[in-house]
Amino acid sequence: MKPQIPRFEQARILIAGDVMLDRYWHGPSSRISPEAPVPIVKVEEVEERPGGAANVAVNIATLGGQVRVLGVAGADEAASLLEAKLHRLGIASDLIRLPGQATIAKLRVLSRNQQLLRLDFEDGFPDFEPAALHERFTASLPDCNVVVLSDYQKGALRRIEALIAAARAVGRPVLVDPKGRDFDRYRGATLLTPNLAEFETVAGSAHRACLLLST
Repeated sequence: MKPQIPRFEQARILIAGDVMLDRYWHGPSSRISPEAPVPIVKVEEVEERPGGAANVAVNIATLGGQVRVLGVAGADEAASLLEAKLHRLGIASDLIRLPGQATIAKLRVLSRNQQLLRLDFEDGFPDFEPAALHERFTASLPDCNVVVLSDYQKGALRRIEALIAAARAVGRPVLVDPKGRDFDRYRGATLLTPNLAEFETVAGSAHRACLLLST
């Protein structure tokens, strides 16, 4: 019997979290730099993709869901690229753009199907006021039937407790992709989706599968 696949076309998803721009530089490498013992990569292809919470939005939209994503970005070229890419995929974006701040970006250099280096551009949005995101979040709740909070601990969800409370107050289920050791921040959420490493950070290492399943 074939499993029943949910009809994502009927889902209206509000995503809030740490949006990023993922950049990939691809090219061949055939020699070592005379300046340092590192390969020289001749960049032949540049690729840019929505990352972080924006990548979650892309994945849900690919399944057919109607998506709106809220986040924080700089007033820069990277934010404009991110908004344009989301728009082309039919994803509504509402980014709070902060002058003088840089959009979180990760640059990966790849050659011969191997990642050689990753450069992270981020400074945590020290001037961000969480109330601005909360206001847009609560205004968007009537138009969604599910909330996803994508937390990379980059600053957008500093007051995640207030977002969870606001969503639950109007009967919206809240799915959280958590980060860090303090899962008390997510109290009230409907579901947490940590990966194994994130789960073991909080609950301790499970050396055998049976221990993990019984935890």
